[in-house]
Amino acid sequence: MTGRRLIVVSNRGPVSYARDEHGVRVAGRGGGGLATALRGLAGRCEVTWIASAISEEDRAVAAESGGALEHELGGARVRLLLLAHDPAAYDRYYNVVANPLLWFVHHSLWELGRTPVLDAAFAEAWRDGYVRVNESYAAAVVAELDNDPDAAVFFHDYHLYLAPRLVRDARPDAVLAHFLHVPWPQSDGWTVLPLDARRAIHDGLLANDVVGLHTNRWTRNFVASAVDVLGADVEDGRLRHRGRRTAVAARPISIDCAEFDELAESPAVLAAEAAIERTRAERLVLRVDRTDPSKNIVRGCIAFGLLLDRHPEWRGRAQLLALLDPSRQDIPEYVDYLAAVERETAAVNARHAGAIDLRVSDDFPFSVAAYKQYDVLLVNAVFDGLNLVAKEGPVVNRRDGVLVLSENAGAHEELGEWAVTVNPFDVLGQAEALHAALSMDGAERARRAGALASFVRVHDIGRWIDAQLADLAAVAR
Repeated sequence: MTGRRLIVVSNRGPVSYARDEHGVRVAGRGGGGLATALRGLAGRCEVTWIASAISEEDRAVAAESGGALEHELGGARVRLLLLAHDPAAYDRYYNVVANPLLWFVHHSLWELGRTPVLDAAFAEAWRDGYVRVNESYAAAVVAELDNDPDAAVFFHDYHLYLAPRLVRDARPDAVLAHFLHVPWPQSDGWTVLPLDARRAIHDGLLANDVVGLHTNRWTRNFVASAVDVLGADVEDGRLRHRGRRTAVAARPISIDCAEFDELAESPAVLAAEAAIERTRAERLVLRVDRTDPSKNIVRGCIAFGLLLDRHPEWRGRAQLLALLDPSRQDIPEYVDYLAAVERETAAVNARHAGAIDLRVSDDFPFSVAAYKQYDVLLVNAVFDGLNLVAKEGPVVNRRDGVLVLSENAGAHEELGEWAVTVNPFDVLGQAEALHAALSMDGAERARRAGALASFVRVHDIGRWIDAQLADLAAVAR
């Protein structure tokens, strides 16, 4: 990729604008893990980043700048292009189609006896929301390619499934890649969607030269899905469709370990850690999640309650600290899920006073402080593309903490050897896994914790970025 500009395309960008209490415009890090993960790209190549103007202040900045501005990212400068979509179209695109519909498909969350119900409102949201916003993205990418035809395009995630086909049709020789940060379900999961929609999604992805996912499990599902939905052929490990071949690669993402080392010793984290030490139980079980149904928080609370019911020796000695970042509270399913978490927490605490300390806020320094202090880290996701919590925690933990990890989290493919594995639906099994983790002898705890931290430090975000650039370079030759 030396000398080739990279056009990164995602829903959220690396920066989000707001006004502080004095009315002064401030720029903060963009929401979600993608912006953090991709910061290292800026130091390796020239980057233009195309993203949605999400906040009102984002839209104001986009209007003032004509959409394009310079922004510092990872110690380098990137050109940021903010797209101010029609608000009604964006709402349909994001809050009706992308979330929850596509997200629920990817994470196998639909209760198919009742939901979803794809009525005229869905058809409108697809046509006037998802399609329209993808068209806007594609037009912006094509304009960038017209200015620099040699640039490579790097799409991200489930928000932009249609854009690659639109770009490919307009610029047949463009170098296109798409990375999916979500799990890919088996092909039957896609029958939730109407045939034209599911075919458009797969056709859009196969307009890319490379499609990347986090694990071999997800790549196998994707290949089978493309064959079943589109009738694509598999040739020499690649998918062939409409006269083009698409490589499919398993590239598990990771974290910036140096950043976490620095954060762990920052004043904000040290202050939060001191507060945790003053109030923590003898044994601390930690979970750090968004309030998303895919994270399986309710079952985790049930499992912790069962642990205390079945193993009275942990009553008063072990506590679950649940640090939850409120997520997508404009979407009814997410509001309902947070309420269910609060109800189950109250039920457990009614039986075992103070057993679960539930905190719903966006406080990343406190989360890093808790990472340092846990004895057990619970990651019991229903399904997850990867789950970076499973990598962040072990890198900064100071207590030889044990990772209890869902077999359906993408991270399990890499880290399962050193974790206590759980089935995310088996709450009794999770309770016993927590007991095993809490009871594990010191030598075994140290062995597992050391191996986890060493693996993540070797397989860090830099290695993931290098793999992405190598995949693009192989196509561009």
